[in-house]
Amino acid sequence: MLFCTKDFLFFYLAVFCLYWATPNARARVWLLLISSYIFYATWNHWLALLIVVTSGADFLLAQRIEKAISIRTRKALLSFSVLMNIGLLVYFKYANFFLDSLEQTLRSAGAEVSLPTLKVILPIGISFYTFEAINYIVDVYRGRLKAEKNLAHFLLFILFFPHLIAGPIVRARDFLPQINRPKRWDWARFTLGGWLFILGLFMKLALADRMALIVDPVFENPERFDAQANWMAAIGFAIQVFCDFSGYTNMALGTAHMLGYKLTPNFAMPFLSRNLGEFWRRWHMSLSSWLRDYLFIPLGGSRGSTLFVCRNLIITMTIGGLWHGANWNMVLWGTLMGLLLCLHRIFNLFIQPWPSFNSFLRSTYLTPICVGCTLLLFVLSLVVFRTPSLRATGFMFEGLLGGQGTQAAPLPLRSLLVTILLLIVGHAWGVYLRDNRFAWRRLFRTAPPSLLGFAYAGMVTLAIVLGPGSSKAFIYFQF
Repeated sequence: MLFCTKDFLFFYLAVFCLYWATPNARARVWLLLISSYIFYATWNHWLALLIVVTSGADFLLAQRIEKAISIRTRKALLSFSVLMNIGLLVYFKYANFFLDSLEQTLRSAGAEVSLPTLKVILPIGISFYTFEAINYIVDVYRGRLKAEKNLAHFLLFILFFPHLIAGPIVRARDFLPQINRPKRWDWARFTLGGWLFILGLFMKLALADRMALIVDPVFENPERFDAQANWMAAIGFAIQVFCDFSGYTNMALGTAHMLGYKLTPNFAMPFLSRNLGEFWRRWHMSLSSWLRDYLFIPLGGSRGSTLFVCRNLIITMTIGGLWHGANWNMVLWGTLMGLLLCLHRIFNLFIQPWPSFNSFLRSTYLTPICVGCTLLLFVLSLVVFRTPSLRATGFMFEGLLGGQGTQAAPLPLRSLLVTILLLIVGHAWGVYLRDNRFAWRRLFRTAPPSLLGFAYAGMVTLAIVLGPGSSKAFIYFQF
């Protein structure tokens, strides 16, 4: 049940109407919980039951951790919960990857082996809700959060359908308090949530899915296309993955907002970043902050020698890459991003003794160059991210350097340029909204309903007209 399908719109309309027609707060929680279970069960009801069972176990373990006096007992309970969640993630997502890698290693050593392939169905969203469960149990262990006493509230935190499938990765300390807050109908909240949903729909259909018409054919056979087509595909994929995931996030934020819940934003105009460190503070922020708080800092963070910090960065980003997918390309992509972040850190340490040079590099005049270099590195790194194998990665880079292909891109260059122009306008608009957010909220509160309705209808019409006709699944659903 994708956000951009008629099935979801009918489902959400029913939930929305029943939710606001129900005056009892407890009944609303159960309505959202049952609706979220049904939403996930449309993919696989057995896997939906698995989430409920594992979440129930985490619920009980957190209470035991909070009550336990012995540090040894608390650590044992925490370890059991984390290993249970990670173990399920590894089994469903990585078991066949590890078996295939082991088989290839043994064969390269001369052994004639044929390891079995497990017939498992990957639960949609498992990477996201696993990290949410871990952040809850760890925060309870650290004393930053009281263990939730209401099972329905905890299950809603995990199962809440706007963020269940592809995030954002929600923190328990941000979401759980919202359940008990009174929810009253607010026209401004409804109109803002509706705008976020429609904006996300436009980004998905008109931008991301349209870029797929360039990206998919070229990445499937890069050796057949000329250099311009390969560069269009590489740049187009950076645009596609941003518009696809940011579009999904906006739709998730919008659906939650209209129900009175606030989720964590995932993007903050990342294509305006001056360096990769800043980029990762703006891109997929819920994952970046999770990796920082629950992996990078426990490893030692930025304390210690440069070599020690670089080790922590590489480990964190490599695991972040593996989180995205069970293949060696994702491992390589994560490691590459970790190495680039290390180089950025070393460069900053190198220029520290020269304040004037440091100030020159941070000057406004160099901003376009810095932003351009950052985007180029990101675009090239995504070639590794997008290609299905290291061999395909080599073909793609060969195509970027000229290659032997002669076929032109599936869409004309102007399609890519128009999309880039729309992104520039969108980022400029985002800067304006950041600096004038109160005026923006006032607009949704005071604008005539007829004007808002006309604007929303226009955006939906544009999304349908500019889209390719059939919507593709969201890229991050596979993670």
